[in-house]
Amino acid sequence: MKTINLCILASMAIAAHCLPILPPPGTEQDEDVAEMYLKRFYNLTEQRGRVFHRGVSPLGEKLSEMQRFFKLKVTGTLDSDTLEVMKKPRCGVPDVSQYTTFPGNLKWPTNKLTYRIVNYTPDMSVSEVDSVIEKALQVWARVTPLRFTRIYSGTADIMVSFGTREHGDYYPFDGPDGTLAHAFPPAAGIGGDAHFDDDETFTFRSLNGYNLFLVAAHEFGHSMGLSHSNDPGALMYPVYSYRDPNSFSLPRDDVNGIQFLYGKNPDVNPGGPDPEPPTTPDACDPKLVLDAVTTLRGEIMFFKGRFFWRSYPQGREAVQSLIKSFWPELPDNLDAAYESQSTDRVYLFKDRQVWALAGYDLVRGYPKSISSMGLPNTVKKITAALYEEHSGKTLLFVDNYYYSYDEARQAMDSGFPKLVEDGFPGMSGKVTAAFQYRGYSYLYSGSNMHEFSPTSRRLYRVLNNNYFLRC
Repeated sequence: MKTINLCILASMAIAAHCLPILPPPGTEQDEDVAEMYLKRFYNLTEQRGRVFHRGVSPLGEKLSEMQRFFKLKVTGTLDSDTLEVMKKPRCGVPDVSQYTTFPGNLKWPTNKLTYRIVNYTPDMSVSEVDSVIEKALQVWARVTPLRFTRIYSGTADIMVSFGTREHGDYYPFDGPDGTLAHAFPPAAGIGGDAHFDDDETFTFRSLNGYNLFLVAAHEFGHSMGLSHSNDPGALMYPVYSYRDPNSFSLPRDDVNGIQFLYGKNPDVNPGGPDPEPPTTPDACDPKLVLDAVTTLRGEIMFFKGRFFWRSYPQGREAVQSLIKSFWPELPDNLDAAYESQSTDRVYLFKDRQVWALAGYDLVRGYPKSISSMGLPNTVKKITAALYEEHSGKTLLFVDNYYYSYDEARQAMDSGFPKLVEDGFPGMSGKVTAAFQYRGYSYLYSGSNMHEFSPTSRRLYRVLNNNYFLRC
C-alpha cells in the first residue's frame, strides 16, 4: 500500500467520500441528525443552543443553504422534506453547485495512470470485480485523454481495496448499510485511492445490495478530481441511486466536469461521433414534453425520461428525482400514469405492462399485462391515462383515441374506443399525458396542456405544459 502521510490526510479531511445512513424519520434524534449533517456538509460551527428557526441562528442559515442545494422549498426550518433528504445515503464531503472540482482544481499531471486491485470482496467473483473496476474507469477514459493501465504489484496511482471498520486511512467505515465507499482526489500518497466498505453487499447485476460498477464509477470521479454535483441525474450527485449498468452513459454534467480538467478524448471514433450525453430535463423548458402525469395523495408527479418531479400544494418548486432512486424495479420512460381514488393506488404504464403503487410502495403481483384490464391485444401501449372522480371511470388514451375503464367493475365499457376530439371538443393532436386536479381535466399534447371541465368537457384554456411545475 502507499505510505499514508498524516499531513496530507489532515489537509484532505473533507475529501474522503462516504455515504452515512442516518436514523429513521420521526425519532427524537432528528435535531441531532440535522445538526450533525449541517456541521459535516455545510460548515456549521458549534452551537450552544439549537434553534431550528429561520433567521434566529446560523442553523437557519445553513438549513436554507442546504435546501437551496437540493432544490427544496427554502424555509430555513427543519421540515419533513429536508429531514428526508438528510437521511438518504450520500457522500461525505461538503455540497457544491453543478459539477465542481476540489479547491485548487486538483488533477493528475499526466493522462497515463495506473491502478491496482489490492484485494477482493467475497460478494463477487474475482473476474466480476476485475471487469467492473475496468469498466468503471473506462467511463472517464471514454470522454477524456485519460488512459488506465493495471499493475499487479507495487504502488499504483489508484489503489483499489475493500476493507471494514478501521482500514488504515483514519476514516473508518461504519458497518452494514452505512458508508459505502470513499475516495481521495489526485495527490501524492493516498491521493486517488478508492476504498469500499466490505460490510456492504456489492453486486454485479442484481438490484439487491449496491451495484459495484455505479459505486466505483462515482468514486473514480473523485479520484480524477471531481467533487459533487447538485444535478440529480449526474453520476457525481451525492446520493446513491441505481441505474442499469448495461445501458449507462455518462451524463452531460459529468462530461462537462471531467473535460474541464482534462479535455476531450482526442482519439477519432471510426464509427462516427459518440451519442450526445444524456442531460437532465429542465422543468422550465418551454419545449418540455412530459411522459406522464398523475396525482398521489395530494401531490402531483410529472415523469420525463428517467426523472420525475414531485409538486406539493404548499411548495414553491417541484422537487426533481430519479425514478430509480425511489423504485429501482420501475422502468424509465413511462408511457402513462393515473391515481385511482376507488383503489387508492397509482398505476404506471410502460409498453404492454402496468405497475401499481400503494403510497410509495410497489404492490406485489405487478407488473401485469394491460390486457388484464380488458384492452384488446392490438393495443401495444397506453399514451396517457386519466381518472374521472365524478364518474369513477378511467380514460385510457392511445394517441387520438381513448377507452373507458370502469374501476368498480374492473372492466372496459362498451362502445369504445372513441376519437379524443369527439369526447373533448377542441382537443387536437395526440394525447401524451393526462390527469385530473381540483375538478378539472388536463390533457397534454406535445408542449401544450388543455384544461377541460370534467362534466361538460368544455375547453377552458390552453396552457404551457409546465404550468403546474411552477416556472
